[in-house]
Amino acid sequence: MPTSSPTAFDPNQLVIRPLAGPGELDLFLRLAYSLDHELADDLATGRRVPEWMWVALDGDRLLGRIAWWTNAAGGEPQALDFFDLSPELSPEERAAIGLRLLETATAAVVPAGTRRPEFGRFLPADWREVPETRSLLESVFGALVASGARPLVERLRLEWRPGTPVPEPKGRLEFRPVRDREDLVALMTPVMEGTLDAHGQADLASGLSAREAAEQHYDEEFAHYSSPREWWRVAQLPETGEPVGFVVPARNNYHHTIAYIGVLPAHRGHGYIDDILAEGTRVLAAVDVPRIRAATDLGNVPMAAAFARAGYDAFEHAINYVWDAPGVAGP
Repeated sequence: MPTSSPTAFDPNQLVIRPLAGPGELDLFLRLAYSLDHELADDLATGRRVPEWMWVALDGDRLLGRIAWWTNAAGGEPQALDFFDLSPELSPEERAAIGLRLLETATAAVVPAGTRRPEFGRFLPADWREVPETRSLLESVFGALVASGARPLVERLRLEWRPGTPVPEPKGRLEFRPVRDREDLVALMTPVMEGTLDAHGQADLASGLSAREAAEQHYDEEFAHYSSPREWWRVAQLPETGEPVGFVVPARNNYHHTIAYIGVLPAHRGHGYIDDILAEGTRVLAAVDVPRIRAATDLGNVPMAAAFARAGYDAFEHAINYVWDAPGVAGP
């Protein structure tokens, strides 16, 4: 793979702008990422708008691109999930162009005085071992850090496929549907305390109480799922009906997923996570889904092991960067 541009690059000729409209999607697609196939539908449904999709151009050469996403039409940008730089550029050129693109686009897209949306990217599991991949990604990460971001977490992405055996119920727990928002939030709250999840820890570190963090998670994610609420399950002890944990099988905008799973602190250490994950998997397997996706932090070894026991294969990593303070540094 080339390590420098085939023709001289003049920084003064760099043009950074948003797409003029959906008709310029082909321009945006001159660089490649695993979510490219979702862009046309995202534009059609309003999860993306051309004003949030920016390019860095040298004449007709696409040197970089960046884009934000929201979960429903009309919303504010919720995530920065596209940020690519041309492999034809040298690391030094990528650093300069990446930071300029990031800051110019952010200043136009993110409302002034608000905290920037989190950056998330999917990665090959071996990205550190492949020199070309590592160099490209480290250029992106370097631009993020130069703009004031910090790495939050690297995660495992997991997948269950039809035909994979689903463990039969052990009879240790009973399951009932979640009744309403309060039913689930009341169970999420104690699970937040002592969580190993980096996003949960960040919510608590920001000053939110465990209850406030649970409410925010519910309102920003679960409330937007169009899949049946009847899929959501509370696990309880058969003898007393005491809640032990819960699982949220759902379909987001793209995949069926185990969106959230937890065991209440008083019931940890008994292996109940296996029973609860198996129930969530059974719920989705029963409706003949093409796959079930899930994710857990790379450092959350117990949860990763539970997914492995349930037949979920790790197929990819993901990484998240966050900005702790609002504002734009400027290019």
